[in-house]
This record gives sequence, structure tokens and C-alpha cells, in this order.
Amino acid sequence: MTFKKILLGIGSIALVLTLTACGSSKSSSSGQQMATKQVLNLSTTDTISTLDNSAASESVSLTALYATNEGLYRLGEHSKIENALATKTQVSKDGLTYTFNIRQDDKWSDGKPVTAQDFVYSWRRTANPKTAANYAYLFDGIKNFSAIQKGKLSPDQLGVAAPSKDKLVVTLSQPVPYFKLLLAFPTFFPEEQSAVTKYGKQYGNNAQNVTNNGPFKVADWNGTNNTWTLKKNPNYWDKKHVHLSQINYQVVKSPSTGLNLYNQNKLDVTPLSGTQVANYQSNKGFKKFEGGSMMYLQMNQKRNKALKNVKVRQALAQIVNKQTLATKVLRDGSTAPKGFVSTNLSRNPKTKADFATDAYVKSGVTYDSANAKKLWAEGMKQVGQKKLTLTLLSDDTDQAKTTTQYLQDQFQKLPGLKVNIDNVPYKNRLARSSNGNFDLVVSMWGADFADPINFLSLQESNNPTNNGKWSNSDYDKLIKASQTTDANNQQRRYEDLVNAEKVLMKDQGIIPLYQPSTTELWRPSVHGYVWNPAGMSRGLKNIYITK
Repeated sequence: MTFKKILLGIGSIALVLTLTACGSSKSSSSGQQMATKQVLNLSTTDTISTLDNSAASESVSLTALYATNEGLYRLGEHSKIENALATKTQVSKDGLTYTFNIRQDDKWSDGKPVTAQDFVYSWRRTANPKTAANYAYLFDGIKNFSAIQKGKLSPDQLGVAAPSKDKLVVTLSQPVPYFKLLLAFPTFFPEEQSAVTKYGKQYGNNAQNVTNNGPFKVADWNGTNNTWTLKKNPNYWDKKHVHLSQINYQVVKSPSTGLNLYNQNKLDVTPLSGTQVANYQSNKGFKKFEGGSMMYLQMNQKRNKALKNVKVRQALAQIVNKQTLATKVLRDGSTAPKGFVSTNLSRNPKTKADFATDAYVKSGVTYDSANAKKLWAEGMKQVGQKKLTLTLLSDDTDQAKTTTQYLQDQFQKLPGLKVNIDNVPYKNRLARSSNGNFDLVVSMWGADFADPINFLSLQESNNPTNNGKWSNSDYDKLIKASQTTDANNQQRRYEDLVNAEKVLMKDQGIIPLYQPSTTELWRPSVHGYVWNPAGMSRGLKNIYITK
């Protein structure tokens, strides 16, 4: 399966919660007194763009959809799959057929029952190339999806069927070991056909032109405003475990504004950035959520012959002190990387060790100035050059500029190397990176689901996101084995991916720079929040407020 990236860093979206509750009533599971008013004021960094499951591709909209709708599963802590609309799942021995029993007690916000056919309709609509769904590629493992996308088959040939109102059958074209993780993503949620037909092109464009089947339903959103409300959905099957009666949203773009409101007791949660992290990390309410994303450097081996040399690439990697970059330069809670796949994403099925620990290759992320200069001299001799000028491409944000300045200083410690910085707007950086118009480019990956393949597939020789054009046949074979011959053997597949990461790091196909973190201040009266490093990272369903 080939992955493309539409959404960057879904886990890093800023979420601010303001407590408006007071009084007390029943006790929580921890024995604390529950507040009488279970109302929160939250903020995000931007407004909702759409509430159409098939169209949504940015974090604000997807987070809203995850709160107001529900699919077969939800994500519990540590990306644990929990039944939502699925009450029972059966998987065939070959891993190609999934049969789901669908609960019969969930309703849309208009009172109509949610059925298995709602999933069939939604998935076919998303798979239809005319819909132009940005996240349709996640359906790639479902039977006939590829042919449908190419216009060779109609969407009703997609491998999904509803034999009855409460039974859904999905047929895959190949085993997808992480398929259940995908099903917790809004792109795989059901859609009410009558509502989509009724509202047509206006479906999902405002609160009136959409129906919800999740813990909350959207209100007071006209499609462009910077404030909206989520209200408890009385038709939701598990409403007894939804404690919040209402969530009020507003857009707050500046972390400094959020921090000021927090210090004035007007916000109960606020995102932290830059030096705010260092100043508040000893605060009782400080929380750090780590994993699921990586900042890394791609080196364009197609454009610059010197970068084809492994010693040159290793020299560039080892001349950079990643620990200093994360803790002394950025000072925003970021950490030095262990490899390309982030920590806290996946674990060994047998030993439960972190994938990043099992796949660790010291030479791929270490700082060794003396060895870097030795490798540089040897590599430059092999390519027949004494001097080299490279352009370093990145975004034009303050953090990106700080990073590129540091990298330039470090790289130019290598004799004969000159590095020019080119900081450009985000969209320009993406376009130039995709077109191969760079020597070095700082890139980011935020995982859509908690499996190492979501990172490692990016570096396959034919992956469109492999903009540096690094290619290694051993690596490609290991990735292929994890998706084919070993797909149904959990441990062997895991070992394939560990070995693939080791090949990538030993050959220095990319240079991991730092692992971003989400850092926030929380008041102790807000409980039940579920964070995950990948996919739908922000679970609001179980939040409750104590006195």
C-alpha cells in the first residue's frame, strides 16, 4: 500500500478548554464530586472547513467529526481499539474478510436508525473519484478500490456489503494488519444517505445541513464563523457515559493569548509553545503528549550526485547535535529522535518494547563531530569534490527559521561545505519538495494511524512522498514482506519493519532531526481526556468536570 499525506501533524492541533462549571452533584469514578454544570469552552487554532466525512482533511474538521460522529471503533488509551458501533468482529484466517455485527440502538440526530447500509453508502461515496476525497487513499486495501479510482469499475463494486441492517461485510484485496485502526478514522464513518441527498452540495457546510450519530451534535456553526457549539446528542447509544452537556468552541490563534487567559482563570487548558514550555514545565498542570510525528531532513540524491554517497549523508547526520536542537535551541518540549519512526507509536507484540527502541541504530541519529568530518573527507574524495554548496529548504515560520539557522551553522562545520537557507511559505515548500526543487528539505510527518508502516512506507523507492529519491532494494523487500507474506504473522511483520528501519538508518536515507511534542497546561478539574499519538488523537467523549 502506498501512502500519501494530506494532513500534517493532526496530533499537534492546539486544544484549549475553559471551565465554566460550578457546584457539585454525583461522584466520579475516582470518588471526586462532579460539577453540576458539565460545560466546557474549548478553542482551536482555526475554524471548521467542513463536516462532510468524505471531504474533511484537516485537523479541526476531523476532530469535530470524531466528537460528533462514530464509526465501528473508537480509540482508547495507547491506541487501543474499542467497540463503538461494532459489537462483534470476525476476521477470516486469510485476513481478507471482516464481518461486523452493528449495534441497533444508535440513531442519527434526526431520529432515524443507523444501519450497516449507512457504512456501505458512505464508503462508496468516498471511494468514488468524483467525490475527490482527500483521504480516500486509506481505502486502498479494500477490494476493487484501485480500479474504482481509475474509473474502471463503478463505486458499487467496492468490497463492502450490508447483508442486513445489523451486519457489515468488508472484503480486502490484500491483508491490512492495521485495518481496525483505520476504522476509527472519520473517513470510515457512516453517512446518512437521505441527508446527503437532501442537502446536496451544501451537505456538511453548516450545522443545519448535516446529521450526527456520535456523542455530540454540532450547533451554531454557519460554515464560516469562528465560534460553534457541540451539544450532547440525546440519540447517541452510549449517552449515559457522556458527561458534558455542551462544548463551546472559539478560534484562538495565539498561544500567548491563550496563556494570558489561562493565567486570568478564564481558560482551563491552553497550548504552550517556544519558551513558554521551559517557563511552565514545572507547573502542576503541565502535560506533555509525545509521539506520532517526526521532523526529518530529506536529501535530494537525484539532483545532487554528492548526496548519493552514503558517507556524505552520514557526515551531514552526525554533524548535527539533535539533543541540543531539541532542548537548547527549540526549547518547546521537543525531544531528540531515536530513528525515523517516533517513540510511543507501536510496541513489540512479544516483549512490549517500544518500536523505536527495537529499531535503534546509534550511527543514524548520533552526534559525533570528529567522525562526521572523517566521513565527510572520505565521501568527498569518493565523489571527486573539494567544495559543495547546498540549499536548505524549509517553511517560513519562526520555528522553521530557528531550525534552519541552527542546521546551517552545524553543516558548515564540515570543510568546504556552504549551505544557503531558503525559507518559503508552507504551500511553496510542499510544491518545491514534491517537484524535487531542493538539495536539502526539512519535512514533517504526522502519523494517520499507530503503525510503523505509516512512517516507513514513505521511503519506499516508488512512494511519491520520497522526495529525496533514496532507494534500497533490501528496504523495499522488507516493506513488501510486511504487507504480503508476513502480513498475517504479527511478530514476523513487526521484525520486518524493525529491520527496514535499521536499513534506512544505516544507509542514512533520511536524517531524523527532532520529535515534536504537544505541550499544554490543564486545570485539575478536567478529567477523562484521551490522547493518542496518531489518527484521531483527541478523544472528548469521556471528559467530565469535578468540583
